[in-house]
Amino acid sequence: MDTRRYAALQEEKGFSSLNLREVIRKRQLTTLILNLLLSSYQRRIGLTSGTLPGAEFLEAARTADEMKIPIVLCDRDIRITLIRAWRSLQFWERFRLLSEMVESCVTSPNLSESDLQQLRDQNVLNQVMNEFSKRFPNLKRILIDERDMFLARKMRESSGNRIVSIVGAGHIKGVQDALNNPNEANLAELSQIPPRRPWFKIFGWTIPIVIVLALSTIGLQKGTSALQENLIFWILINGIPSAICTALAMGNPLTIVAAFIFSPFTSLTPVIGVGYVTAFVQAYVRSPRVDELEKATSDATNLKGWFQNKLLRIFLVFIFSSLGSVFGTWAGGAKLISSIF
Repeated sequence: MDTRRYAALQEEKGFSSLNLREVIRKRQLTTLILNLLLSSYQRRIGLTSGTLPGAEFLEAARTADEMKIPIVLCDRDIRITLIRAWRSLQFWERFRLLSEMVESCVTSPNLSESDLQQLRDQNVLNQVMNEFSKRFPNLKRILIDERDMFLARKMRESSGNRIVSIVGAGHIKGVQDALNNPNEANLAELSQIPPRRPWFKIFGWTIPIVIVLALSTIGLQKGTSALQENLIFWILINGIPSAICTALAMGNPLTIVAAFIFSPFTSLTPVIGVGYVTAFVQAYVRSPRVDELEKATSDATNLKGWFQNKLLRIFLVFIFSSLGSVFGTWAGGAKLISSIF
């Protein structure tokens, strides 16, 4: 467990200390949503098994404190792990991961006691890990393998004649292998936030350039009236889907208007997407209450909670308005290019 997660569990504050506007300003909403989905899924599993996520670590820490034994938190910062994991995925892997995580949050896990007992068996757990590795190899490498090496290195650096390590069942084999490996992990390398992939920047700028070139060509070939007509079309084909999707997410009327106005322009730059604009407006006009921040993880376990909790509704606005803008960009771009020929 890392220091940040340990403090949150100790104080039971969840997302209550969240500075949402700062998260939006730094464009970290995607990482925050991933963290929420993961926490929500763990909570559902915990409620099924009767043990909330992290309870075993807290109990171990309380016992150590009672016995006056120092503790060391050896895990990597959860934010670094999530950012590294997200940036390691291809586009379709991201889409599939988000789809499966959302589905897992709003559907019942249906785990019986026998299923939970099987998961405690190391052989069965290894099979689950192997299956996970086949579906999301990069994700498994970041979430499991790298943290195994990180944990093992931190354990070696811990002082004391006798060390008791509390790790999740999925990390036992990997940590053992890392401890037996004479080549120690490079913590600085494992703690770096990797830059965005070059193709992401190239692809992000390619679409706006193509759109601008298409509009310029239409103006040169067919005149000012045709250019004006296509500009209006571009504004409508971007603004309307984004506004409709924002309305479906139950965004505030001002947020819906912002989606319509800004989507045609944010589609022409990869610097900022319309989702961050609408999320900021929604957060400004409908700020979540403290109790809603505290209940975000539990509210995310059902579909109704996503629309009632103001924090989760901001996430929905961010996602839905972005999807509407993506549709408008592709549909509008195809129409503009076809108008040239």
